[in-house]
Amino acid sequence: MALTCTFNRWGTLLAVGCNDGRIVIWDFLTRGIAKIISAHIHPVCSLCWSRDGHKLVSASTDNIVSQWDVLSGDCDQRFRFPSPILKVQYHPRDQNRVLVCPMKSAPVMLTLSDSKHVVLPVDDDSDLNVVASFDRRGEYIYTGNAKGKILVLKTDTQDLVASFRVTTGTSNTTAIKSIEFARKGSCFLINTADRIIRVYDGREILTCGRDGEPEPMQKLQDLVNRTPWKKCCFSGDGEYIVAGSARQHALYIWEKSIGNLVKILHGTRGELLLDVAWHPVRPIIASISSGVVSIWAQNQVENWSAFAPDFKELDENVEYEERESEFDIEDEDKSEPEQTGADAAEDEEVDVTSVDPIAAFCSSDEELEDSKALLYLPIAPEVEDPEENPYGPPPDAVQSSLTDEGMGSEKKRQSSSDGPQAPKKKPKTTNIELQGVPNDEVHPLLGVKGDGKSKKKQAGRPKGSKGKDKDSPFKPKLYKGDRGALPLEGAAKGKVQAELGQPLAAGGAISELL
Repeated sequence: MALTCTFNRWGTLLAVGCNDGRIVIWDFLTRGIAKIISAHIHPVCSLCWSRDGHKLVSASTDNIVSQWDVLSGDCDQRFRFPSPILKVQYHPRDQNRVLVCPMKSAPVMLTLSDSKHVVLPVDDDSDLNVVASFDRRGEYIYTGNAKGKILVLKTDTQDLVASFRVTTGTSNTTAIKSIEFARKGSCFLINTADRIIRVYDGREILTCGRDGEPEPMQKLQDLVNRTPWKKCCFSGDGEYIVAGSARQHALYIWEKSIGNLVKILHGTRGELLLDVAWHPVRPIIASISSGVVSIWAQNQVENWSAFAPDFKELDENVEYEERESEFDIEDEDKSEPEQTGADAAEDEEVDVTSVDPIAAFCSSDEELEDSKALLYLPIAPEVEDPEENPYGPPPDAVQSSLTDEGMGSEKKRQSSSDGPQAPKKKPKTTNIELQGVPNDEVHPLLGVKGDGKSKKKQAGRPKGSKGKDKDSPFKPKLYKGDRGALPLEGAAKGKVQAELGQPLAAGGAISELL
């Protein structure tokens, strides 16, 4: 069952955290599973991609934060915390630093190279229900507590540079549930317990300084149903905001500039929403409910006149009348063309070799794309009964060791299906000591304290499963319908369902996005 999902920076891969501890990486180009990492024993509750896409950091409900190498699937480092982890986030520009939000504790910034940590300062030591987030470039960390106080800290020095309080009405404060930043621009949103999403401009916050009183650019809410929001995020271009209801599988989309409600997307009735993520560069939204990942995409209408301007759609066959000179090699009736700049342009050399960077993949302060970025994962074909071991010694060496053939055949088969069996070094585990943090906290995903019995069955991997790819239930399968391979934003409608423990499937109903 899926619990959380996140896109990489280019939207080519979607990482999904499951309640059996696995991380499933879904490839958007092939519409299939690119990799399964057997990451944790307990459910994965938070995920974040590094900037170059080579690393993933994950948190599970057993208070462990791990960094993973995406290509190899190996664990680089582990950190054990005293209380459950609500959120992990890489520094947007420095993947050596990770921000961790433990329950009932001040946020912690980890430095991966030397396994050190820094506890961030908080406004009120008695109120430790704190959420935190890096801003878009990682220069500042924004933290918010249960009393509505937002602190802006300089990332390098942890100095307080600005602060303000989110209030309802005149003096009443409201708890901060989450802080999310847009990928483009300086805007960020704050999801609060009073069921209002407030959109602020980060530049105004810094200008106001400490104990400022900035006014939100927009206040977004569901006035009719008074819906509480489970998860909110910006579109890739920062112009739209999507919020998932905490009561049902419903997504509300607003236009940021005006604040008007553009669309409400309704999922299956009776399902509860767990997570929402907007594709970084395309009008696609991924939402999770009841362990299923739903992909919401636009219903594209084919426009043939875009290819031929004089193209006309006909209801029935019409006899075609050809013009007299239509099929002549040279049009005798055509008047002499006037010498214009078009002829001169024909002589210009056109550069067809250099590739311009895609603007959507570059930040505003960057001119070039990241050349070392991991956009796609290579997929090794599964060979049922290989004739020879692709990872073994060269053919001449094989003949000299024919005596070991019988004993080694089983090992060959195993190494060919699971990859080269290099001895894996055990990842370093660091215990993070936090003062005054209770050790008996239970993660919100697992329910209230003492209610562990009802959840024990689904938490953790089922017995006998080693997390190998060949035993995986994740086999792409198509439901019956009038569609083929489910283009996510083509002319198709569809709902990609990634039920963890059930086949990842494509089919069903979809609503058009905007």
